[in-house]
Amino acid sequence: MANKNQLLKGKALLQKINELAHLSKRESAQACGYYTEKDGQIRVNLADFYDALLEARGILLNPEGTKDGRGREPTYRVSVHKNGQIVIGSTYTQAMGLKPGDEFIIKLGYKHIRLEQMGDRDDDDDSEADV
Repeated sequence: MANKNQLLKGKALLQKINELAHLSKRESAQACGYYTEKDGQIRVNLADFYDALLEARGILLNPEGTKDGRGREPTYRVSVHKNGQIVIGSTYTQAMGLKPGDEFIIKLGYKHIRLEQMGDRDDDDDSEADV
């Protein structure tokens, strides 16, 4: 069981949730470190757990807390550069827990591009990011 100092976030949280699918939400939150212990009683912090889970899935309810290194808030919008490239900034890759060398498959659709992370891929949408 994790303690308060080992809160799982991002990819690690999503992977742990998949491993703990057989447990209740309370037990899963506790196993991921979202609890406090006071006077010998454990209190599970489901609100922070759900916030972290939403953030790990790319849904930010409180985006003012996420800024890039220059103090700007992410807009979740990009534009094509003059050289034809689209750049996804480090704010987004860090939020997903991506590391140098992580690879993606590019899937083109009508008016959208889908990136699917290679490696430990599940059949669900946990490892996907839409651009």
